[in-house]
Amino acid sequence: MTSEASLLPDHLEDERMRDVERLELLDTPREERFDKITRMACRVFGVPMASLSLMDHDRQWFKSILGLELSEVPRERTVCRTTIARAYERPDDLALVLPDAATDPAFMDIPGIGGDGGIRFYAGYPLFGPAGHPVGTFCIYDTEERNLDPDQLDTFAELAEWAQRELDRSDELDRAAEIQKQLLPRPLPDLPGYEIATVCLPAFVVGGDFYDHYRLREGVVISVADVMGKGLGAAILASGVRSSLRGAGRVLDRFGRRPVGVLDTGMALTLGAEHLADDFEHTGTFATSFVAAIEFSTGDVDHADAGHGLAAIRRADGRVEPVEGDGPPLGVFPATTWTSETAHLVPGDMLVVCSDGLLDLLDENSDPAALCRFVADHPTPKALVAAARALTENEPPLDDVTVVAIRRNEVS
Repeated sequence: MTSEASLLPDHLEDERMRDVERLELLDTPREERFDKITRMACRVFGVPMASLSLMDHDRQWFKSILGLELSEVPRERTVCRTTIARAYERPDDLALVLPDAATDPAFMDIPGIGGDGGIRFYAGYPLFGPAGHPVGTFCIYDTEERNLDPDQLDTFAELAEWAQRELDRSDELDRAAEIQKQLLPRPLPDLPGYEIATVCLPAFVVGGDFYDHYRLREGVVISVADVMGKGLGAAILASGVRSSLRGAGRVLDRFGRRPVGVLDTGMALTLGAEHLADDFEHTGTFATSFVAAIEFSTGDVDHADAGHGLAAIRRADGRVEPVEGDGPPLGVFPATTWTSETAHLVPGDMLVVCSDGLLDLLDENSDPAALCRFVADHPTPKALVAAARALTENEPPLDDVTVVAIRRNEVS
């Protein structure tokens, strides 16, 4: 069977729609990277209208549109459904150019074609999804009859290739985001005498923040780090920082000798930084980090700060004490040695570490006192993390937001 709206056999339409869904772009906000392409098309060709759209089951939805006040139109009332079908029928001749759609019997009855101020000229180029099926179109329109000469047709194809690269990048970023999510540590449901809650919300698809936590023989390590920058580059470096810090901690736990406590976090930062030194030098970047190791039986906390400065302890009585540290960020000064400091958690106390994305949401001047007030209002890890999530829902963050909170349970 053939779908009347799509002009495609049902099996092809099903496969095509799976490709549309893989992109996860339908009904997402407008993005400047797509708007740049439609603006450029209008300038280059001197047309008043351009669009970049995805073809859904029953509608054409516009990710970017210039010169028309539309967000979507019914699929059966579009020229672009023909452009989509042609991608299967004529793979070597992808562009559909109509010098005057108002005189073409196949299109003259579509609403918006012809008439006063209606579309006369149409040029459309199919865009493809991850599996190679046509998922949408890049188009230019004019209210006057016109055509494209061979050079203009080549330029139109080049702009369509630009649009295609942006769609491909969306798919790659989605896969990167999924991998980054999978790299976050699994929950730690069985911490004797402790409870923990975490959240990591990238400002973009992927981010440069991360948190980590893992068990030691007699305790647990938590860490938060923030790589300079945002997006995919920062995310790649964040993965390396996480692995290096965790690897250093595991080696010290297995082979190190500690008279007290469970881990020398200053030594863990020092070893991790040495492992990352070439990466930071070659990329010209750095990362801030806070690492803490908590001994289950005593509540003793060994902690080290590499330029992070965003940790606090909420005491059982509601007081909040900043956890100070003065070490430089990782990657700033070669051959730095970090030293650890100590703190102590009694039952009811909670250690909180966050990234500066949370602080930005709490105070427009990024005043650290705002973090202390926020922590004071939320006595449990779950409550604190839920409140951080709520902040990002009310005001989309401009920077990644990460929070780790661990509380020593009160004796029942």
